Amino acid sequence: MKSVQITDTLIEEISQSIAANRPIRKKLPGGGRLHIDRQLPFLCVFRRSARQLDAATERLLLGSPAYLLVDGNPAQLPDVNRLLVAILSSLGNYFDQLCLLELWAAHPAEEASLKPGFEILAPSTQTPVHYLEELENALLHIQVENLNAGIEVSYPQQIAPDGLKPLITAEQRGLLKCIPVGLAVKPIYQDPHTGEILPFQLDELHHGLNRALKRGFFTFIHHHTAERPGHFHELGRRLMTEAVWQTDRRLAEISDSFDLLLDVSPVNSAAAWREFKDHRFEREVSFLYRARNINPSVLKRKLFQIPIEEIEDPTLAHIFSEKRNELDRQITLVADRNTDRFLLGSRQIYGDAEPALLAQARSLIDTIPPPAAAAGGENLNPEQIARRAHIELDRYRQQDPSLKSTVLIRDDIPGILVSHGNLLIGHDASIHPSRINAIINHEVGTHILTHHNGNQQPFRELYVGMAGYEALQEGLAVLAEYLVGELPASRLRLLAGRVLAVHLITSGASFIDCFRALHNAQGFEPHTAFNISMRVFRGGGYTKDLVYLRGLGQLLQKLADGYPIESLYLGKISYQHLNFIEELQWRKVLKLPALKPAYLDSTEAQPRLRALRRGLAVADLIKE
Repeated sequence: MKSVQITDTLIEEISQSIAANRPIRKKLPGGGRLHIDRQLPFLCVFRRSARQLDAATERLLLGSPAYLLVDGNPAQLPDVNRLLVAILSSLGNYFDQLCLLELWAAHPAEEASLKPGFEILAPSTQTPVHYLEELENALLHIQVENLNAGIEVSYPQQIAPDGLKPLITAEQRGLLKCIPVGLAVKPIYQDPHTGEILPFQLDELHHGLNRALKRGFFTFIHHHTAERPGHFHELGRRLMTEAVWQTDRRLAEISDSFDLLLDVSPVNSAAAWREFKDHRFEREVSFLYRARNINPSVLKRKLFQIPIEEIEDPTLAHIFSEKRNELDRQITLVADRNTDRFLLGSRQIYGDAEPALLAQARSLIDTIPPPAAAAGGENLNPEQIARRAHIELDRYRQQDPSLKSTVLIRDDIPGILVSHGNLLIGHDASIHPSRINAIINHEVGTHILTHHNGNQQPFRELYVGMAGYEALQEGLAVLAEYLVGELPASRLRLLAGRVLAVHLITSGASFIDCFRALHNAQGFEPHTAFNISMRVFRGGGYTKDLVYLRGLGQLLQKLADGYPIESLYLGKISYQHLNFIEELQWRKVLKLPALKPAYLDSTEAQPRLRALRRGLAVADLIKE
């Protein structure tokens, strides 16, 4: 953005853009900036100075769809006033009433406290009572470091920071149909002794204030204009800056440059099983892995060169920061493969088996008897599995020809998995015909479908996967097996066994200890007990396998609470970010899913979906 002067030509250009409902983003003198997404009946203003505190305070408005940062020098007020009058006059052609909110940092108290605080300054005439009540209530819900905000409300004759004149005169206020409101923010984000800015407090306050302002403006619009937005998130920002697109692209490139699951998947699983069996399950085996294709140090340098702090939108800044933190830990796991540090790193990402999850797993293992011998009939070989997967992919391509996923049979893959949107089948994979429909809908109808849907979204993070997306992904994938009628009790027992194995390794058990606990104590047949142990001990201790049962339980609760299942397929999203996904949908930033799982419309799925909406626990799935 090229810096410009506040000239008549600039003012006319801005007025014309507002009339045409075109987005505006302009640099102004003194480091100022004007950002207007679209025609809205409000504008947030901050007057800048050279103080370090002001540089932090103005950030609280960044992320708003309509804000103005201007030079706070009193000599600049006439030009600022001209610009404001033009903006408000143009907006006034489309709304019955406008709100002009000015924000500034309150003077810090002598005894500083981290408790957030605000003072609302409102006019004593034509007071927007409903707006003030909602704004006050929204501000009260702000927490920083688990401390609730304190609120004061005053009705001064002039609404402006100490020592400054109001932005518009009383006469202009009437002509412009504008209600001025001031918001003084306690600067808890600055150390009172050193003057240093405290970034954690600033970010937390920024996020909370952004939400509170939207809630207040939502009420203002409903009571003072003819507009009727359906949700306060609709008032969020839609125009994305270049910093957003660059951050998203660079994070996705780093995520796409390696595949943690492949990097920790043994390439000798079949040979290792034969060796383990030949030694009567008494001698541990060594797992071999493919060569790592990244330099962790170089990749981390690239990762932390991404300037996420330049992103104005607090929601997107939070999402990207979470992804960067997860990538940091994943890259460390690649570097730490086959060391004692690997298990510690894995636990940082996936956690341990929490007491409730472990109790649920033990209950499922105790309740469900070990499976009887498999039903008759030959298992499907890799080529037959691949043909069935191709049929399913072609079925989805009839809905969306842009689906690029393919199927590959490889000799370095244990079993079946999806990597970067492609289905990889191990050369020794074998599936009983009674399970092929479940596997196809698990891998293709969930993992590949959400990868493709995420690829249709404006943000690449939706197809590489948001931070912590695995629990929801695997929960959906296991639920697909249930919806197509191929989730036997033995499958739930298997998922419970994985949770138990994670608990064992985090408790210090060896591979042999884990195998014996699963085989001798819990009745898993030897090959199954070996596979469970291998999955958990690979790489040095990979605890991801607890997310299947954990994710399924979380998903059942979401559906019972009324969450629409179709919305969960728009990409590789995570439970902890669902509220952000909903916000971005209200802001019209995200699209509807391009593909819908075929199994959701199947005849056998409909009664099961109705039962899920009424509320089912994991144990209830056994009854069917």
